[in-house]
Amino acid sequence: MAAAVAAAALVLGIPAPSAAGVPSPPGAAAALPVVHPASQSLTRAGDDVPVTRRVVLVTDRDTDPAAATRIAQVLSAHGATRVDTAAPGHRDASSGRDLTVLLGDASRPDIAAALRGTTEPGHAEGYAIRVTRGEHGAGAVTLAGHDAAGQFYAVQTLRGLLRQSGDDGWRISGVRVDDHPSMALRGTIEGFYGQPWTHQERLDQMDFHGDVKANTYIYAPKDDPYHRGKWREPYPADKLDELGELVRRAAANHVRFTFAVSPGESICYSDPADRAALKAKLRAMYDLGTRAFSIPLDDISYTRWNCGGDNAAYGAPGREAAAAAQVDLLNDVQRTFVATHEGVRPLQMVPTEYGDLTDTAYKRKMRASLDPAVVVMWTGTDVVPPSITNAQADAASALFGRKVFVWDNYPVNDFGNTSGRLLLAPYDKREAGLSDHLSGIVANPMNQPYASKVAVFGAASFAWNDRAYQADANWTGAMSYLAGGDRRATEALLVFGDLEHLAPTFGSTPWQSQAPRLAARVAAFWDAWDDGDRRRAVKALRAYARDIERAPAAIRGGAVQRGFVTDADDWVDATGLWGRATVSMLDALAARDRGDEDRAETLAAASRALQDRAGALRTAPARNTWGEVRPKVGDGVLDTFLVEAGVRLDLWDVADGARNLAPAGTATASSVEQDLDRFTAGKVNDGDPATRWASGYSDDAWVQIELAAPARVAAVTLAWEAACANEYRIQTSSDGTAWTTVATERPESCGNDVVRTSPGEPVRFVRMQGVERRTTWGYSIHEFGVYGAPAN
Repeated sequence: MAAAVAAAALVLGIPAPSAAGVPSPPGAAAALPVVHPASQSLTRAGDDVPVTRRVVLVTDRDTDPAAATRIAQVLSAHGATRVDTAAPGHRDASSGRDLTVLLGDASRPDIAAALRGTTEPGHAEGYAIRVTRGEHGAGAVTLAGHDAAGQFYAVQTLRGLLRQSGDDGWRISGVRVDDHPSMALRGTIEGFYGQPWTHQERLDQMDFHGDVKANTYIYAPKDDPYHRGKWREPYPADKLDELGELVRRAAANHVRFTFAVSPGESICYSDPADRAALKAKLRAMYDLGTRAFSIPLDDISYTRWNCGGDNAAYGAPGREAAAAAQVDLLNDVQRTFVATHEGVRPLQMVPTEYGDLTDTAYKRKMRASLDPAVVVMWTGTDVVPPSITNAQADAASALFGRKVFVWDNYPVNDFGNTSGRLLLAPYDKREAGLSDHLSGIVANPMNQPYASKVAVFGAASFAWNDRAYQADANWTGAMSYLAGGDRRATEALLVFGDLEHLAPTFGSTPWQSQAPRLAARVAAFWDAWDDGDRRRAVKALRAYARDIERAPAAIRGGAVQRGFVTDADDWVDATGLWGRATVSMLDALAARDRGDEDRAETLAAASRALQDRAGALRTAPARNTWGEVRPKVGDGVLDTFLVEAGVRLDLWDVADGARNLAPAGTATASSVEQDLDRFTAGKVNDGDPATRWASGYSDDAWVQIELAAPARVAAVTLAWEAACANEYRIQTSSDGTAWTTVATERPESCGNDVVRTSPGEPVRFVRMQGVERRTTWGYSIHEFGVYGAPAN
């Protein structure tokens, strides 16, 4: 395990920590290293070679300076005390006993000869590596790039080939690598709403992009006033200096700094002065070294013009007229600015209709008239798509008349459904083979830049080699990267990431579920507990709860990138409290099972106090537009378990410990919001905390469970969504006609309600009867639990 984690980290040049550096076991030379992003081809070529104290690095004037600098740093961090540089054919005699590294263009004669049987790189940004051992035991490493970027990426992969040997020695895996990216454009678009990243955070992101072989960063922060509202105005001198430094840092990491300006809120498309102002804004960035530009026209209205001149030039506002105006502007910029400035890549744009597969007058005008060189971005079948398939990509490309460039709105957390969330699930549910159907993928990250690295690590890996991408393995690699290869910190991040796994869409159904690892353990716990194997149930889940409890200390122990710790600070605090609360509740269950009722009550009270403390935490200072809210940790799984465990304890001697009878019952409701299938009554007892029932917009709406058999009911639990009740009643019935109100509730907030009842005569139906809504929407409940025991 340690060796695998170390390998995943070292691919990105992480200094080897003692916890991850372990001696290679016998036979390890035959094992292939794990590399992220996965190479197109990586095979065994021979024995591993040692990193010697002295290394000779052979370069020439065509060697990429950034690659040469990086390889010297990597070797020095892994056993070399001296790295001497030599020209081809001018190595000194003693070099026969030293590790020799050839770095440069694949066509260089010494490199071409050294490759011997390794395919010469033939793709842009491609490279080849061959590691061999000489007759005197010294090794030779050949790093051959198709271009400068290829050389740089060869060095990045070399870091994944290093493994520790003995106490302080390092070896390089004896392999052949033939590699190149599957997609031409890979990286991120800083396109979220809310507090933009700081200058230092962006500089760090450029280094991170280089580490993961991402070549594109699009500067498009919605809340940079000079990007959007003040697009006509030049940047102040100090801001321009920062952008210039960012452009240079990007270039040093072979990242295309792409400057985006979004004029759609106020531009007069037909006004020559506005077009001149736009080109002047681009020219200022060109003078700083920028060679890639984007004009996003998303999140604007095309039902009104910003000036009367556009009405005269393009007709009344509407889809086709808006497209005509936008095409006119974009073609002008492409043909009179992009095409006339040396080295500038084709113009990128974001259409106003960016997230669907519906053919419209807007799209028809775009594909008929937009210059073929212009690159069109698309977000998938929705703003946040649950998946992207090859067929969908082909359909989008047909709509716009060119391969689309995906703006993937993950892990961005600037919209309402992400309130209180870090999105740390792996990059997933994008179909292998998309590289044949897209021009590239960029991920839209969170306001938290370091926490975003988990998903961006995956997105970059997928875009590099989508057919070899494995989400779970890559997720572990991402956590190891953040942890500097430290095994304990990596495992803690995986536990923490599972608690931040839920990935919402703009709709009601998330595209990644919450806490799948924990949820599986909780389900296994209740199965074992209800089967009578209670000691085993507690022991297994308690071990994982302790992992949750200990995760904050490991995350803050110094190995994890400091920026990540800062980004996640409030969530890490909450995790510690929830973990302690879970351990205490499990200990309470164990005590009660032993017959120690007083101890159980004490432990359960301690757990509830810790839960209250966790619920009282708020994100501060808030980077997101959702402000100071409760940091959500394992919600719908962890809190639901604690509620159910608490109910079981409170009702230990009532109705056989009060099992949840709702899943075996049938749910019906008075109404369903807009008759949508995703909000039907059956969602309240399906066992999935991510789904929910939603009613029509009336105060007297209800939802009920018809139990599988008459039962004595001891408690009801309701896991409310944000559309909860100011007041509601719990009612029971034996026949579904005559109802008895057993409780009237006026909760202070939306959350998990536990309503205790007096188990009397058996009932068949249990209903939540609404009295007063809290919002203008209806009522919405994730899960409706009915605890009791069948009457027989």
